[in-house]
Amino acid sequence: MESKGVILDADSLGSDIDLSSFQQIMPFQIFGATNSDQVATRIESCSVAFTNKVIINEAHMQKNPQLRYIGILATGTNNVDLVAAKKHGITVTHITRYGTDSVAQHTWGLILSLVTQQYRYQQAVKQGRWSASEFFCLLDYPITELAGNKLVIVGYGELGRRVAKIGEAFGMEVILAQVPGSPQQNEKNRLPLAEAFAQADIVSLHCPLTEQTKHLINEETLSWLSPSAYLINTARGDLIDEMALLQSLMTNRLAGAGLDVLAIEPPPTDHPLVAADLPNLLITPHCAWGSRQARQRLVDQAQKHLLNFLANKSSGVVVC
Repeated sequence: MESKGVILDADSLGSDIDLSSFQQIMPFQIFGATNSDQVATRIESCSVAFTNKVIINEAHMQKNPQLRYIGILATGTNNVDLVAAKKHGITVTHITRYGTDSVAQHTWGLILSLVTQQYRYQQAVKQGRWSASEFFCLLDYPITELAGNKLVIVGYGELGRRVAKIGEAFGMEVILAQVPGSPQQNEKNRLPLAEAFAQADIVSLHCPLTEQTKHLINEETLSWLSPSAYLINTARGDLIDEMALLQSLMTNRLAGAGLDVLAIEPPPTDHPLVAADLPNLLITPHCAWGSRQARQRLVDQAQKHLLNFLANKSSGVVVC
């Protein structure tokens, strides 16, 4: 029987990425989006399935014994039951190191917008306040220079390293914080979280979401930060207790925050952080990874993983 493949949520990769090259490997059916009730039917008769965020669980695998390969079009693997995949002899691959430059520059876009108050000054210009000024400039909002400030990195993998390197180029002192549950947490050059946060001017999160790191940022850990500090999260939304963060921002116990991720995505319109409309909070819609170059690297890597599998060069669960 001819092998067939399916891509379950292609639209999540953006409309400007051409996926037709998958058809050169084997016949593929490409769906823009797939809800949970459609998964089992859409992978029916397919030996290969690709998903970005659509969940593939053991029930789907049981109903489709012909499924031999699942390609996750993302780094995170929590949407596929890896234990069940191993049980059913299904190879699973995911994507790594495709969006480092994109996420790092987005992280710094958030930092720079906050410390320069650029977005607020732009609003002031549009509101006519510069035109009405007695002077040549507006200096209504405090501007902070990065040089000499301390940047705390929580999660010193590839992304954390890239963000740290850029921070050093700005003349910042980089401090590495221990990540609960990480095998590197006790390395000599990593400070306990409380000690690192007490020194921080900016904290940038780049650690994975685990049982140990869920709500790593909470009422207690936020209290360790100076009221002049900024918090940046381009990792996972559930690293932060969002209500605790909101309270800190509303009471000016934190200078500001820049978030590209939330615990629920997409968020409801009445999500407390989205609805708050705070001048010291920037939220972007999980787009840090989304440069066209990064998304193309993702697709290219996914195709390479599939070709390696078909050539019997990879097997097992989560092959990078």
